[in-house]
Amino acid sequence: MEWRDVELVQVATTVDTVEAAQAIASSAVGRRLAACAQTEGPITSVYRWDGAVQTDTEWRVVLKTTAALAERLTEHLVREHSYEVPEVVVTPLIGGNPEYLRWIRDETADGTAPEPRDA
Repeated sequence: MEWRDVELVQVATTVDTVEAAQAIASSAVGRRLAACAQTEGPITSVYRWDGAVQTDTEWRVVLKTTAALAERLTEHLVREHSYEVPEVVVTPLIGGNPEYLRWIRDETADGTAPEPRDA
């Protein structure tokens, strides 16, 4: 099963400050690209970059949206992100509280409209 075969997804990214986490969460929810976002942290991330193992403090942002909006949300997160290669991963939601899942669909219904142009 591909993630595009499901109706709802969870999208996660990590950022370097709590302020960046709150800003990215607010911008995505404000544009109705996601119904909600939770920020978690600080967390410790260990990864390989530029040929060396790095360890950094980060904050995770987890957003809930429809599969139809996953690509637009991913593009938005990459565009708004400060990292050269930001983590953005999409995970299918295969079940849950039916009322909550309906709420995700309802809150992202206008997310198919074009994004507003920043002045």
